[in-house]
Formats: sequence, structure tokens, C-alpha cells
Amino acid sequence: MITNIQIENLKCGGCASTIKKGISAINGVNNVTVDEENSIVIIESKNADIEEIKMKLSNLGYPKVGDKNSILHKAKSFVSCAVGRIDF
Repeated sequence: MITNIQIENLKCGGCASTIKKGISAINGVNNVTVDEENSIVIIESKNADIEEIKMKLSNLGYPKVGDKNSILHKAKSFVSCAVGRIDF
């Protein structure tokens, strides 16, 4: 199954790296691709819990478009971005 989730706060490859690492750790996720230009996360999975994926994205600072995008989410995304740049 392929699921596309458009997210908030995606800024760069560092953000994408953090997202890939975080979402790939979820049980049932086979592959994660991040379309940085359009702020879309593409998840290939077998029976992965999509709500768990959305919650993980939100916890990393990248909520789904349409969900609440608070100051806390924005701050978390900056931290996630910095951490992702180290691994990038």
C-alpha cells in the first residue's frame, strides 16, 4: 500500500532525513520517500498504522496539512532539521 501525506514545516534535506529515519522505524513500513519540493511524505507499507505514522510525523514537528501546526511543532521541526543535517 502506498500512502501520501502532505506535511507542514518541511524545509530541507535535513528535515527529510529525520522523517525517513523516524517513519522507517515504524513496524510495517517498507520504504519512505520525501518530496521536499511539495512537502509530501510517500510511505510504502504492509499493514502499517497510518494514524501512528501521522502521530510520529507530528511528534517530529511535521504535522499533516490541515492539522494544528503550533509553535511547538515549528520548534520541534527546527530541532529535527538540525539533527537530520548531522545524518545527512
